[in-house]
Amino acid sequence: MKFKLLLSTAFLFGLMFTTNAQDIESHGVKFPAKMKINDQVVKYNGSGLREKYFFDLYVSALYLPEQSQDAQKIIDMDKESCIRIKLVSDKVTRDKFVETVKDGFATSTEGKATDAQIKEFMGYFTSEFKSGDDIILIYKPAEGVQIYMNGKNLGGTKGLEFKKALWGIWFGKEPADAGLKKAMLGKV
Repeated sequence: MKFKLLLSTAFLFGLMFTTNAQDIESHGVKFPAKMKINDQVVKYNGSGLREKYFFDLYVSALYLPEQSQDAQKIIDMDKESCIRIKLVSDKVTRDKFVETVKDGFATSTEGKATDAQIKEFMGYFTSEFKSGDDIILIYKPAEGVQIYMNGKNLGGTKGLEFKKALWGIWFGKEPADAGLKKAMLGKV
């Protein structure tokens, strides 16, 4: 009984921690100013809108232990970090998302993701997507990249090299969207 009370209190404290911090609004989407990964606090670094063919697709934010505008440092960092994606369009389907991320791995100039790791990572996305969905990619040094969707842990893929390749989709030398990269780096 005491354990359940302690666990419930810890959960509520964690929830208060992320919701009491002042929210930051970007393109109509609110992001918390801080998040907690393991025992590490990560801070909002920047966010931006991903558009394609004049359609707004998603707004994503980057969280780091310390703010940085150095893309290479962010990619190589073996510390807790997070990319949070909020879908703002029903045009982002699960199939299109999976295809786009696979293409991103193919053009990422960073790290090394094996075919097996990419297949494992993409296999976690089984539900259909809809506007309002919240996808959180959290890097934990000992665990790799953990994937959350709408608060549910879908699974994870291990390895710093995998994280580098994944983060390289957004922050590499040939990012999927240069404007989004700049915005997430806080350069706008």
